[in-house]
Amino acid sequence: MKKDNSQNSRLDQNQKSKSESKKMKVLFADDEVHLQELIAAELPRMGHTVTVCPDGLTAVAAIEKETFDCIIVDLDMPGLNGIDVIRRTKELDPTTEAIVLTGKGSTDTAISALRLGAFEYLQKPCKLVDLKALLQRVAVRRELNNKIHSLQLRLQRVEGEPEMIGNHRSFQRVKALIEKVAPTNSTVIVIGETGTGKELAARAVHQQSGRCDKPFVAINCGALPENLIESELFGHRKGAFTGADEHRQGLFEVADGGTLFLDEIGELPKPTQATLLRVLESGEVRRVGDSEPFQVDVRIVCATHRDLAKMVADGEFRQDLMYRINTFEVQLPPLRDRLEDIPELAHHLIARHVPDAAKRSLDQVFDASAIKLLQSHNWPGNIRELANVIEHASILCDGFPITANDLPKHFGSSGASTIPINTAGRSLKELEMETIHATLEQLNGNKTAAAQQLGISLKTLYNKLNAEVLKKAG
Repeated sequence: MKKDNSQNSRLDQNQKSKSESKKMKVLFADDEVHLQELIAAELPRMGHTVTVCPDGLTAVAAIEKETFDCIIVDLDMPGLNGIDVIRRTKELDPTTEAIVLTGKGSTDTAISALRLGAFEYLQKPCKLVDLKALLQRVAVRRELNNKIHSLQLRLQRVEGEPEMIGNHRSFQRVKALIEKVAPTNSTVIVIGETGTGKELAARAVHQQSGRCDKPFVAINCGALPENLIESELFGHRKGAFTGADEHRQGLFEVADGGTLFLDEIGELPKPTQATLLRVLESGEVRRVGDSEPFQVDVRIVCATHRDLAKMVADGEFRQDLMYRINTFEVQLPPLRDRLEDIPELAHHLIARHVPDAAKRSLDQVFDASAIKLLQSHNWPGNIRELANVIEHASILCDGFPITANDLPKHFGSSGASTIPINTAGRSLKELEMETIHATLEQLNGNKTAAAQQLGISLKTLYNKLNAEVLKKAG
């Protein structure tokens, strides 16, 4: 069979472009002359450009003049050693990856280099094939990091800055408190009913802080299975438990340098509360299955809709942890206490679904009957419920202005609609699950709001739903 030369040409071109995309600018520092000569000859053959330095001082001078994708440094060099070179490199450009070369007796020093942010270490004498494979891994990691950074920028452009909408005096006080605490490193706890915008407040703290260009990582503590909470927060080593097939970073590590938002912190189990307290007091995290801790720099913002003082009295929450996280408290008012903010909020929310609404005035987007009805509602689900109502109206309306007829039919009542349940021939368990599902349907699947309305914890709600799934599967 004759080969398709044009197809082969395209495949060769694709392979060439892929290899070219992984070329890197590399600095190599080692005082052994034969290694300098070897690397100077072999790295260009691998497709990389290389700057060879005979010692640490020369390496630092080169790093201060230009940027590199990766540095390869010997740990034991005259003048400045490899640790010093890595430290200076990370100060100048934290995204530069580092590979360390070490003798057999320097493993402990190599581990210290990893803690400084080195990518990996190789023991001398190392094979060129091993170095080539390691550089390929570095190139792939840099490519992924670049894609992640690009996606983060795109997401930021889509989401925009967190907007704290509202002019009611209670909400103005919230904004003033956030403005005062944001520039500090103090732990913040945001308290408020479900749907009042606790994560939005946490993001505002992050955006107005000196950490705004670092990660903001949010997690709902009540949504995590109890056996995986510590792994999610602190990470784990391969083989630490059944199913741990690879090393995994915890969220503290992911948020290093930035802000970690612990939503519904009241749902954390007591053993995890103790571990979290140790991390907050020491700044050290130990992965599950690991013997050595490592340092992280994370600002904590917590949130809860529960009464932590009552939970402490009931033995459900550690008193020392409550004191540790309650350095600065921000209390969010429920929407029913600031009804005058609803028109502005509604105008802001409708623009998410109909961008043209942002160019129109409020009275062009909503007529008086719709605004009156929105302001007469009790809003048990607060701003989250308002957002769902506005989305409903944006779908139902045939154009502006939105009228009262475009709003959900349960409006005009007290805001808490009755759930009709047929009790005939049903067990208590069946009635309980039917009530749960009816409440979830009423609140558009919002589990946090449903748990609050049902008078149970979010974790209890998840347990009941999971038990139902397991029963059906069995």
